[in-house]
Amino acid sequence: MNRKTLVLPAVAGLLTPVLAACGGSDSGSKGGGAIVVGTTDRFTATSEAPAPLDPAYAYDVGTWNILRQSVQTLMAQPKGEGDPVPDAAESCSFTDSGSERYACKLRSGLKFADGDPVTAKDVKYSIERALRINADSGVSALLNTLDTIETQGDREVIFHLKTADATFPYKLSTPVAGIINPKDYQKDKLRAGFAVDGSGPYTFKADVQNNAIVSATFTKNPSYKGSVTVNNDKVELRAFSDANAMGAAIDKGAIDVMTRTMSPSQIQKLDAGSDDNVDLVDMPGLEIRYLAFNTNAPSVKTKAVRQAMAQLINRGELVAKVYGTQAEPLYSLVPATVTGHSNSFFNKYGNPSVDKAKGLLEKAGISTPVKLTLHYTTDHYGSATKQEFQILQKQLNDSGLFDASIQGHPWATFRPAEQKGQYDVYGMGWFPDFPDADNFLAPFLDKNNFLGSPYSNTTIQHTLIPQSRRETDRIGATNSLTAIQDTVADDVPVLPLWQGKQYVAARDDITGVAYALNSSSTLQLWELGRGVSG
Repeated sequence: MNRKTLVLPAVAGLLTPVLAACGGSDSGSKGGGAIVVGTTDRFTATSEAPAPLDPAYAYDVGTWNILRQSVQTLMAQPKGEGDPVPDAAESCSFTDSGSERYACKLRSGLKFADGDPVTAKDVKYSIERALRINADSGVSALLNTLDTIETQGDREVIFHLKTADATFPYKLSTPVAGIINPKDYQKDKLRAGFAVDGSGPYTFKADVQNNAIVSATFTKNPSYKGSVTVNNDKVELRAFSDANAMGAAIDKGAIDVMTRTMSPSQIQKLDAGSDDNVDLVDMPGLEIRYLAFNTNAPSVKTKAVRQAMAQLINRGELVAKVYGTQAEPLYSLVPATVTGHSNSFFNKYGNPSVDKAKGLLEKAGISTPVKLTLHYTTDHYGSATKQEFQILQKQLNDSGLFDASIQGHPWATFRPAEQKGQYDVYGMGWFPDFPDADNFLAPFLDKNNFLGSPYSNTTIQHTLIPQSRRETDRIGATNSLTAIQDTVADDVPVLPLWQGKQYVAARDDITGVAYALNSSSTLQLWELGRGVSG
């Protein structure tokens, strides 16, 4: 096993879905056909979420990684790191000094994959549709600083913002701002099922069984005009029931590339192995995991209970026992290496202490042990999640201050339940929507946050977030961002646990693997090619 480490500057903020489906056959990777990529993500349509791939609804890593290949946006995140670049747009820029007016000009001759022209009115329709539908996934909140959209002719689009928002170009690079054809997507209704149409690098077709995608084919779109170069003609994304099944497939050559989510033990095995035909690539990661609280729930409504948990949890032990060198303890919602990061939780609580936690509870008049249940998803963030929650449970219970139990749920039921406030405490993950500290804070703390959390802090919402967004030089936003993180450490509506690296494994005749994921964990299938095995 060869190992390659990609060293890129890490930047910043998405919610991730993981899935299970069928294993692959032996038909995929041998020869010069489609490049076959394995995943354990699961894409399902349910009665509660019948439109998982509609840009106005989708809000997780897996579905966004489908949409980024097939639905084009005005701006795009680069393959490495840095500011967004024009994609469907020929150019975009703020046209005022206050970051409240943003103008874009579309590329000439831009077309949807079916040949229809892409116009400024289509851009306006697409974004206004997402805002109008306001799906319960919370994705439209990314556009909450937008006031009105103006078009001038077929190629000019002007966005008027309610308040200054230096992060707006990043938001135009996310799938919620994806450009869709009005004939394929109704104005006031989500598009159910698994069809996706756009002007992106690929067209998309899904193989569906039992309301779940088992494989998906991305075919190079000859009409695409944009910022990326497509290095292959076809990619198949194939879903597996677990990491072991996916690993067995790459070992026997049934797939070419293995993405998320590999288990910690599998990564260790790949790293230490001797298979010269497969390379393991690791790169800086901005994935974070955290506990979230329904702050209206009786068991955790009192701030001191949440603070006591923050005082007790030993992140170092958790990471060492479950993830090893694949993760690092995290003391803020904003990952380390992201501009604006502060170790706010460590600054407030220091090292784990039973005595300090006991003092917090006693001062608040809380009887112990505090009984609560920690909920986690069984099939969304990888097989190590259960072990992680067993350790969290033990840490809390060993203190004598808590009587904690754990309960696992499949993602299809877990996500709707947490949004409805049915869990007092639950584990979640976050991948960046775009690389900025704002995206690790506003989605959790602003109005209409994607968790559906009842927690609300008017200083954060009305002063600190808007203040931070006025700074086009993001270093200038540090004071506001630090104040937000310090408030979170004190109120504990969420409790950060760790941040992880990201990994891709590929057979050694596949090129472009180092850029298969960018700093925002975006899957970039167009970077993959087939070279010479060696």
